[in-house]
Amino acid sequence: MSDDTPDASTSSNRPPAGRSVTSNVEISSEVVFGLLGASDVNLRTLEQLLPADIHVRGNQVTLTGAPADVAASERVIAELVDLVGRGTPLSPDLVRHSVSMLSEGSSESPADVLSLDIISRRGKTIRPKTLNQKRYVDAIDNHTIVFGLGPAGTGKTYLAMAKAVQALQSKSVNRIILTRPAVEAGERLGFLPGTLSEKIDPYLRPLYDALHDMMDPEAIPKLMAAGVIEVAPLAYMRGRAQPLSTRVLTPGGFRPIGDLEVGDQVIGSNGKPTEVQGIYPQGFKDIVRVTAQDGASTLCSTDHLWSVYTRSDRRRGKGPRVLAAKEMIGNLRAAHYHRYELPMLAAPVSIDAQPVPLDPYALGLMLGAGCMAGMTTPSFTTADPELIDALVAAVPGIRARQKSDVDYVLNRIGTPGEVITIENPVTHAMRALGLWGSKSSTKFVPAQYLQNSADVRLAVLQGLLDTDGGPVGQSGRTCRVQYTTVSDRLRDDVIFLVRSLGGVVYSRTRKAAGRAPGKARGREVPYRHDAHVLDIRLPAGLAPFRLGRKVEKYAAGACKEPKRYIESIDEVGTEEAVCIKVAAEDSLYVTEDFLLTHNTLNDAFIILDEAQNTTGEQMKMFLTRLGFGSKVVVTGDTTQVDLPGGAQSGLMAATRILDGIDDIHFSTLTSQDVVRHRLVADIVDAYGRAEENQRSGGLRDADRLPGNRASRRAANHGRRS
Repeated sequence: MSDDTPDASTSSNRPPAGRSVTSNVEISSEVVFGLLGASDVNLRTLEQLLPADIHVRGNQVTLTGAPADVAASERVIAELVDLVGRGTPLSPDLVRHSVSMLSEGSSESPADVLSLDIISRRGKTIRPKTLNQKRYVDAIDNHTIVFGLGPAGTGKTYLAMAKAVQALQSKSVNRIILTRPAVEAGERLGFLPGTLSEKIDPYLRPLYDALHDMMDPEAIPKLMAAGVIEVAPLAYMRGRAQPLSTRVLTPGGFRPIGDLEVGDQVIGSNGKPTEVQGIYPQGFKDIVRVTAQDGASTLCSTDHLWSVYTRSDRRRGKGPRVLAAKEMIGNLRAAHYHRYELPMLAAPVSIDAQPVPLDPYALGLMLGAGCMAGMTTPSFTTADPELIDALVAAVPGIRARQKSDVDYVLNRIGTPGEVITIENPVTHAMRALGLWGSKSSTKFVPAQYLQNSADVRLAVLQGLLDTDGGPVGQSGRTCRVQYTTVSDRLRDDVIFLVRSLGGVVYSRTRKAAGRAPGKARGREVPYRHDAHVLDIRLPAGLAPFRLGRKVEKYAAGACKEPKRYIESIDEVGTEEAVCIKVAAEDSLYVTEDFLLTHNTLNDAFIILDEAQNTTGEQMKMFLTRLGFGSKVVVTGDTTQVDLPGGAQSGLMAATRILDGIDDIHFSTLTSQDVVRHRLVADIVDAYGRAEENQRSGGLRDADRLPGNRASRRAANHGRRS
């Protein structure tokens, strides 16, 4: 560039109007080239846009025109110089955006707006290019849910993606979830040829393209395989599901998840009921069985979410992380330790109390050491007089007649003149419960005691443990409780009781076959039934015993809190599945074997693109999946709704329903924020005028005249200038 050539000093063809002033602006030689651009491309753009004439000679810029025009042009030049000084490469588009911002009278500096870096990769920096884009980015930082509304090309999705990648890199979130409705196929993708990836890729290509602009392409497949980045159509994104037959705990007991309806209640992690707010059928899904080290297991889809802790999480005092089942497969051990710890019930399961015919502690004692075979008066065997005293005190109307050091007969207390046929209270209760005539191998805990309050369930367990259980202390190990029974059903009932109280139980079986005979009164007695041995750990604050000597021994040993770890995740096959949404704050609910699981998105950055093509139900489903520590960005253009049959857009409905809710923000971008080819803004404006004309009664005949079309083109050119 030479000072003597026309290219170096150019003047506008617009003559100044009225009184004219001249201003000379001295520019640092280091920024002159950045300001003017290669071949003076930025200077030519300034000539078209500035209200004052501009001349450049060397590092001096001369502005001529009306005082107000010169002042406005000076501010533009100052802002552009500031931008170049901050290292922002200047381009004609950036010049246009700067002039547009200043012409709107904004108090914000274009230099501050256009130099806000979000992420940089391989020399390419992503930043907002307009004032509205800057406000949109700021809203994402300051709000949990942000709606980005505006025409195509305004950077809604691209900037949201940049913020998502930034949040992942800074470890503000653990995962990115990208989704959009595949309305072109009516989301009936099963009828299209090819694999699932081949079916959905065309609908998700814009998201893939943006992702590849911002991250190392080699890292993306690994992150997607690990579930750190998930890209899926909206209908598939909600697919954290369990098979229809999987049992979920409700206040009335376990029910198949497929039988639940909106408004039903299930049990949450605090042991209390929580309402089912949504039911979402998922079709057929790949199913795995997740098994804990204590033998508890349940079925779920491969993308079902689990709240888990790691050893480092516990050591650092961090909360749980949320991982899909497929993320943990093949990664369940850290050296010889289990890697993933599952949350436990914070309190015993709350079930409504119901009347019972026999004191629950007395029932536990009778199941453990009572005889109710049905041929004689009920009896009780114990070497602890404390237990027989407790049994008599708990059952009014009986007394214990001692037959030997350990054997007692439970007689009814009669009165003179009383009819002799009145039934023994213990016999009466056992008949009512279906236990009269049961033997050691057929005993069980009746349903009305299992489905009862925590106090009733604990009392039954205490009776069982006081008779057939006990504390086990070993050198160098914490104290645990051990219980033994030969009844398969009673084993399962004790496991239910322990788990419902928030404990864990490990079961093993001693086979009768091949075992050396036991001895009774000096003679050998062969084992006739397999013996089930249960090792039990209960939460702190729940006493497993009432018998004094066992209470003392248990209290003397250090007791370890019950914990559960994932032992295995095994493929099962394909089953029809369903997803539920619950009202609990942590989104956890109790499934089979009292395992806690959930399907909400915690610690995630979630982007719903093309949201104008969601239905109202889809939008509600999506927004109510929001979990703790998550951020949601919803983008869409309400002028391009492709829903079939004239269905109402869920995005349009959300703008009405959610307006004014705290922490939800609506950002509106316009044609002035288009960052694609400059013709895109003109196209958007042209279609906007056409739609406005149609709404006001259609195009007038005069609008179709060639002369008027030429006038509109001239007006468009003037607006761009």
